[in-house]
Amino acid sequence: QVQPVESGGGLVQAGGSLRLSCAASGRTFSNYAVGWFRQTPGKEREFVAALSWVGLYTYYADSVRGRFTISRDNTKNTVYLQMNSLKPEDTAVYYCAAVYRGDSRRLSGVDEYDGWGQGTQVTVSS
Repeated sequence: QVQPVESGGGLVQAGGSLRLSCAASGRTFSNYAVGWFRQTPGKEREFVAALSWVGLYTYYADSVRGRFTISRDNTKNTVYLQMNSLKPEDTAVYYCAAVYRGDSRRLSGVDEYDGWGQGTQVTVSS
């Protein structure tokens, strides 16, 4: 089990960009499938994007496809979420999650992951 650590959240105007980072300490992140999820008060945590541990396959929620990009840099043991054309409805706490050699068919589900970060706040003003 790996403990991811998120960073890069903040306040941005609509149409702007942010890049979130998810780092793993003590483990080789390249063996982990990684997902990004987000949550707003009173709502369930929802899938945003995921990256497989092999083949670098990417998966996106319909609401972010074409605006967000997930990628990894194995030399830095870090996964990124580049968020462009941000909208007020993207405002949420964003969580990074990881699972060792996770099943690509299940990466959009919260139950697939066993390591979660503490979250980073993203606020998009209109």
